Amino acid sequence: MARIAELFVTHVYREELAGGAHGGLIRELKDAASEIADEDRAGQAWSKKNDYPGYTSYASLADLPGRHPAFADLAVVLDRHVLRFARTLDLDLARKRLNLDSLWINILDRGGHHGAHIHPHSVISGTLYLDVPKDASAIKFEDPRLPMMMAAPLRKSDAREKNKTFVSMAPEAGTLLLWESWLRHEVPINHAKSERVSVSFNYAWGEGSAD
Repeated sequence: MARIAELFVTHVYREELAGGAHGGLIRELKDAASEIADEDRAGQAWSKKNDYPGYTSYASLADLPGRHPAFADLAVVLDRHVLRFARTLDLDLARKRLNLDSLWINILDRGGHHGAHIHPHSVISGTLYLDVPKDASAIKFEDPRLPMMMAAPLRKSDAREKNKTFVSMAPEAGTLLLWESWLRHEVPINHAKSERVSVSFNYAWGEGSAD
């Protein structure tokens, strides 16, 4: 009987943080994100200048964990999950560690979207969702082999998830997603009547002993 080997698997880590010990943190982060967005004039100006459909602190604030205690608490939580994901990936950190390199707020208005992209110079990237209203955008991942599929037919409409060219994951408030930073992804148009609020981040490989 023929055997099929599943090679070069692409991993996406998912954990739900809204319940249990982290439920209060999600609420604190949502309030903190709204408060910071209202006060961040530079971020508002950058978002307007660059046609970002809502608000992002990506280009204006690089110190969220030092700016608000909720983000400092989040950094501790993220460190633990990123380390767990790195072990799943069998990453050889060579006595170094993965460090939180950047962390930013995203508030996506109705009709907003974020085109397909990767996160260069990082190892693991991810998003924690703070508010996901009805009909809000999912996140859409692209098969990294797509550019090499020069003569391949399309996949069946009912293809198994592992064989699809694109896979969408619909988050809820409190959903944490992690992926390797080279994995191309996008946020389709947000059809929700209210804002979709999330926090995104990157981890880079740097100095320091791995746990």
